[in-house]
Amino acid sequence: MIKEIKNYAPTESLVFLLDKKNTVAESENPLVFQQAAEFVKGKEDFDFLKFGNQHIFFIRENENKEKLRIAGHDVRAKLPRTEKNITIIGKKEGVLSVAEGFALSNYQFLKYFKDADKKKYALENIFVIGKFGKEEITNLNNIIKSVLWARDMVNEPVSFLTATQLANEIATLGEIGGFSVEIFEKNKIEALKMGGLLAVNKGSIDPPTFTVIEYKPKNVTNKKPIVLVGKGVVYDTGGLSLKPTASSMDLMKSDMAGAACMAGTIYAAALNQLPVHIIGLIPATDNRPGLNAYAPGDVIHMYDGTTIEVLNTDAEGRMILADALAYSNKFNPELVIDAATLTGAAVVAIGTKASCMMGNAKQKVLDKLTESGNEVHERVVQLPFWDEYKDQLKSSIADMKNIGGRTAGMITAGKFLEHFVKAPYVHLDIAGPSFLEAKENYKGLGGTGVGIRLLTHFLENNYNGKG
Repeated sequence: MIKEIKNYAPTESLVFLLDKKNTVAESENPLVFQQAAEFVKGKEDFDFLKFGNQHIFFIRENENKEKLRIAGHDVRAKLPRTEKNITIIGKKEGVLSVAEGFALSNYQFLKYFKDADKKKYALENIFVIGKFGKEEITNLNNIIKSVLWARDMVNEPVSFLTATQLANEIATLGEIGGFSVEIFEKNKIEALKMGGLLAVNKGSIDPPTFTVIEYKPKNVTNKKPIVLVGKGVVYDTGGLSLKPTASSMDLMKSDMAGAACMAGTIYAAALNQLPVHIIGLIPATDNRPGLNAYAPGDVIHMYDGTTIEVLNTDAEGRMILADALAYSNKFNPELVIDAATLTGAAVVAIGTKASCMMGNAKQKVLDKLTESGNEVHERVVQLPFWDEYKDQLKSSIADMKNIGGRTAGMITAGKFLEHFVKAPYVHLDIAGPSFLEAKENYKGLGGTGVGIRLLTHFLENNYNGKG
């Protein structure tokens, strides 16, 4: 938890943000600052001193917020596990960026360790000294809380996080955040004839769920809602089109990262009381090759009546998302955004450093999302979305087929999904940055919670009622 204070305790660990003259704001301890100035001469951007049990870190002010977030991670990496408090002092913008990186780096997923108590960081408070706005720290804490919730969800194995459990976790989130959550069970899904979701679920002994979230404060600025759709495949074997295990199937507990992203975004929006009407749609199931699993060659009748020839059961995410996207039309939304760990092609194209973005929404919307991604360093790469890509989805026996061939797989997947949406639409393929196999600074190891900071920034800056 980040907390603002006026004065620091001289026995606690400290972080000083130094300017070009090796000085820092709020300099009520001249001796320490004099020592700091002497120490940093000719040094790198990041280093530290140790006085007994006290750690003092020095970071140079930087307009690049991402470098400061990473510096916050570096502090966490050097700080002893037993340290309970740390104080960050400097200019407001820099302090908050360092605190953000530190707080995100403090995340641990220890639920399944028998010695979790010994591994757990003892940190209780991240104190900051500066001149902050009334809600700045509270809002940042809420966003971090949402990201860490999403990380927990992505890191949970399917032995715990079934589709039903995911829906229940979101319902609990709604109780805390003050937004409504309605869970459709299998009977309701069958009554709605959501053929894509039901087809993917046919190989599983666990039922599917379809979760409808609504956050609607009294002071909304949008006349029509924003709909956020998240892929909730809680585990993906590939179905009958079975994945290889090494570095593929063994990571597929993370295939519901899109669902975690969208539920987490709504949670952050609610905690920060953003004046925007948001609806979230989360189709969820696992994808297995058992029982009466759907098979290549099957023709599936989707929620909107479209028939789909299945040529690969591992292209299951688009099948469940298609039903959710078609369901979004009933809300007459202003904008529909989905997030999904949808294609390996996205990872091959741009790796783990960004998400693929495409859509038919106005370029202004896509530009705003790009700007938000750059600001919080959850970057997006806009891909072409030309109608010619739809030609790869033509089927000889049905309205469409569920794969488009070897080339431009992430784009043809997006064009498949676009078919089901009537409103302006944006597709985010987060397959690359949503789950990391090697630790990467404050993003950590495993689930990253990617997309929440991006979308929260986008909503806050474009639907804040301030023009």
